[in-house]
Parts: sequence; structure tokens; C-alpha cells
Amino acid sequence: MTATAPRIHVLDPRLANQIAAGEVVERPSSVTKELIENAIDAGSQRIEVEIEQGGTRLIKVRDDGIGIGEEDLPLALARHATSKIGSLEDLEGVSSLGFRGEALASISSVARLELISNAEEDPRHGWRVVAEGRGMEARVTPAPHPRGTSVGVRDLFFNTPARRKFLRTEKTEFAHVEEAFRRQALSRYDIAWVLRHNQKVIHQLPSGHSAAARERRITSLLGKKFIEHARYIEREAGGLRLSGWVGLPTHSRSQADQQYFFVNGRVVRDRLVAHAVRQAYRDVLFNGRHPVFVLYLELDPDVVDVNVHPTKHEVRFRDGRMVHDFLYSSLHHSLASAKPAETPGEGGGEVADTSGALAQGAASEANAEQPRWQQQGIALTHSPDRHPGAERVRRFMQGYQALHPNHEETLLTPQTSAPGERGSEVREAPLSMPDNDPTAPPPLGFALGQLHGIYILAQNAEGLVLVDMHAAHERIVYERMKTQLAAAKGLDAQPLLVPVSIAASRAEVATAESEQEAIAKLGIELDVAGPETLLVRQLPALLSQADPEALVRQMLEELARYGRTHQVEARLHELLSTMACHGSVRANRRLTIDEMNALLRDMERTERSDQCNHGRPTWTQMGLKALDRLFLRGQ
Repeated sequence: MTATAPRIHVLDPRLANQIAAGEVVERPSSVTKELIENAIDAGSQRIEVEIEQGGTRLIKVRDDGIGIGEEDLPLALARHATSKIGSLEDLEGVSSLGFRGEALASISSVARLELISNAEEDPRHGWRVVAEGRGMEARVTPAPHPRGTSVGVRDLFFNTPARRKFLRTEKTEFAHVEEAFRRQALSRYDIAWVLRHNQKVIHQLPSGHSAAARERRITSLLGKKFIEHARYIEREAGGLRLSGWVGLPTHSRSQADQQYFFVNGRVVRDRLVAHAVRQAYRDVLFNGRHPVFVLYLELDPDVVDVNVHPTKHEVRFRDGRMVHDFLYSSLHHSLASAKPAETPGEGGGEVADTSGALAQGAASEANAEQPRWQQQGIALTHSPDRHPGAERVRRFMQGYQALHPNHEETLLTPQTSAPGERGSEVREAPLSMPDNDPTAPPPLGFALGQLHGIYILAQNAEGLVLVDMHAAHERIVYERMKTQLAAAKGLDAQPLLVPVSIAASRAEVATAESEQEAIAKLGIELDVAGPETLLVRQLPALLSQADPEALVRQMLEELARYGRTHQVEARLHELLSTMACHGSVRANRRLTIDEMNALLRDMERTERSDQCNHGRPTWTQMGLKALDRLFLRGQ
């Protein structure tokens, strides 16, 4: 028998809505997100979210926004109905969160939905509309309600059991709901938020515009350690503005669960953004760890397209290369300027790290007493008169200067030792002391001695400083070598004896042709030998042993996607890191007091000196209060 082609027909409205629901309604958390976004767009000052049984039984969002009038209420549940866009121009420059006009229609097709709203000040007014997964016309009935809107969604997927069975446990589903709530609460500090689960208050967040209020909210949502180990950044260039908090590399996590990035108030997960962040943390993060951040990017809505995905999680920038480079350079500079000697006001208005590297409890507790914005680096924050033992520190510093009035510090340099010698050669330079008070200790203090030939013990105003001397010197040498490399006019290149032929796609060939200047600056000579063939004729001398094909392919991929390649730079830095490791002071080498102090001063002057090249911490601090508690002093 000959098969008969099925006839084309218009889908039943209910079925069409259920198909649309598959795009925007994945689980209770996606329903929560859509309802909250509508509440934000309504100009709400307070939003309450009530959840039962992880959201499978009830999701209720109540706001005090502008509300919906009686005549508009039936359209609120209609597909392709919205008050947020009216023309193509509106869509191209959309600034609202929910604008597709599909969310409520989709939700109502797979759940029992009740919407009550009042657009007037009189709470005796108000109207209700109900839908229960059927393609019926919405009926509007009177229902008293304060100004604003309440949306209740019950029995999610009650009429689509195949989808309901894919839901996880109540605990898991609520964890997703809480994460959706957390993202929205971090997007708007001017809104008060409440989250309840099974009648229990989980989060109650007051609104606030001050810096202290914003930090209190972040602490409530992400924990005290996040804000203690993060630094504030605020940069603006070329119509782009980036602000927020970036975590220090020493406060990383095993998974990427505390990474929040907002574009014009909308939380997004974007590959371009992720790549820029990953590159910024490249040589300060321990292998397998993930950075933490809460960042806000603001730009003209006309240059970003938020209409590229049904869930609106992804965006497309008109000039992705510029955005990528702006994010990378801003974060890279912020992380580079995190060093023990930093004070507020340096580094483009960023707030200094209050924790140093892995600062312990006593310093954190003391810092918590002050507004974040007024805190300085650990060794510079507190008055020496704050603790009885601080006077001993002051006397020690005065005595040290009296004993060494013409002291010359010795700076360790990454020269290769002769056979049989231990460690590196030294050279001399004047000791650098604070200008404002010659008796005040530097941030990392002064060396007391060595522990097992591995750690330097030093004393500063806070108490005890412990330094991994090899890790610290490795970073110092590495940064010097990178600076020398960057200062060179170009990378030394080495021609290949036999050019390497690469079978390339037409897109790769086009990138090679359009980015010839950028490729040449990297010390690579790449010729187009045909429509699908490339020839590698030379490589950077330091990478002469690299696989030319793998290196070129990765480089071309980055150039095509992000507009600049970090691949060659990354490979060169890996090589420099290895060289720096071999050129640094080794464990079990005995250093003189002068050499130890030289190393401490170098750390204070070196970018990224809180971590070694592999992301491990180089130093830690134990305050006098913590030491007193350890020995039960004053108790």
C-alpha cells in the first residue's frame, strides 16, 4: 500500500501552548523565574515567593506593582499578548525581562493557574482569572486584592504525566527554585524579597541602595565568606560599565555554583563571558577550581540582543570582541593589582582585599566591624593601639631600624646557580620602607626566621605572617619574565625546516586571511596555500617544539570567536611558569634575614603575589587575637 501524506492542519491552541511550554517551563524553578520577571517589570517594590513541595504543589508570586486592569486580564493568559513591546524597534532595544508574551499562556496549559490583580489603590477592587490546562476562554470575576498582582500555579504538569515523572525530589526541585530566586534577588537591590517553603521563611531580604545594604544581601544569599574574600570592581570604557565583586583566587570552589553575571539587570550564562572570565583567572587559579563572582555589565540595549533563546539566558552582543576584551582586561587588572601592599584608591577605584591570602578568623572578625568600603589590606587596616600586643610590635620595628640604620636589602634574582651552589645569586638595592611613618611595619612585616627551610615567619601589625618562600619567589620571577616578554618589540620566531600543511575549513582560511596582522605579532607565519589549505612556516622560538597544527587550530578558533587569541600567550606563559619554577629559591635553602626581608618586599611590589603560578596561596596571616585564643590569653 502507498502511504498517504498527512494533511497540514492548524494545531489545537491547547496543544500549541503545551509545545511552547516545553521551551520555557522545564521545572518549578523556570516557572518561578518567569513569574518573578513579570513582577519586576511591573515596578514592584516588594516580591513574595511562596513554594510548597518544591514547587510541584504550589508556586505563588505576589507583588505590589502596577497591577493589571479588568479589561486586560483575559489577555494576560493569551499567547503572544504583551504590554512590553509594540514594534520591531521595541524588540531590538528591549529593556524589560519578560517580553515574549508566552510565559503565562504556556504555564496555564500545564498547570492550574489563578491570577488576581488590582490596578487601583482601593483594595476592595480586583479581578481574578483562572485557567486549568484547557483551551477554554478565560473568565474574569471580582476578587478584592491590594494594588499589585498574585499568581498561583498549582499541580504543575498535572495533565502531562510524562513530563511530571522527570521531576526530581522535593529537596532537589526546591534547590533549583532557591537558585532562581537568588539570581533575581541579586539583580535588584531596590526590591524587598521574601521566599517561603512549606510555610517556612527561607529568605527575607530588605531593600537597600547603600553599599553596606548590598553587601548584607550578598552575605545572606552567598555566605559571609564570599564577601570577605571578594574585592569590589568598577570600571567604565567605550559605553560599557562593569561593576560588582570578584572573588580572590584563594577563595575558589570545586564547582561553578557562585558565578552570577548580569547584563542590563538580566542574569545570563554566556560563552563569551565565561571565556573572558576564565582567561582573566588563568594563571592565578588552582587546577580544577572555579572562581566566584557577582558582576553587572551595563551597556546600550540597542547593542545587545536578548531575544536569542526562549528562556532568555543567552544574549548576543553586536560587538562581541569589544565586550570580551573589556571584561578580560577589567578582571585581569583587578586580579593583578591584588597584592599585600595594596591600599584603597589604587587600581582604578577598586576596593582593596580585606583578607590578604587565606586570612584567618581573627582578621576577618576585626574587619567585619567596619563598612567594607573603608577597609584596607590586612596589614594596613587597624591601628597598632588596638591590641595590647601591638605595642610590642611597634617596639620591635623601632629596634629593628636602630640596629640597621643603613640597611641594604638583597633582592633574589632568577639566575642559574653554578654547580654545587645552593639556590640563586643575589644583588643589592635600597630597603623600601613606608614614606608616611618610618617606624610603621610594611604590609608583610619583617622576617623572624625560617621553618624547616620551607616557610618564612614574619611579624606585622596584625600578628604572624607565614610565607611559602618557593611559591612566593616563583610568582615574583614569573611576573618579571612576563613583563620582559611584553616589553619586547615582538616574539622571536624560528622558521620551520619544512612548512607544515594543514587541511583547514573555509572558515578557518577566512580567519587566517582577515587576522594576518594579529597572527604575525604572535611570531607565527601562516600562509594560505589554497581554499582549504594553510601552511605554517614559522613559530615562536619558545614554542618550537609545540604541535603546529593543534596550536594554529586553537588560535584560529579563538580569533574567530573572540577577536583575539590567548592561545599562544597562554602556551608561552606556561613555558615561562616552568622556567620560573626552576629559577626560584628551592625548599630547604637557608636564607639570611636580609634575603627573607627582600623576598617580603618583592611580594609587596609584585602583581598577583597572593598566589603562585599554579594558583596555590603564597602566604597566610594569623592575627594576635587568634593567637591569644589559641593560648587562652585573657580568658
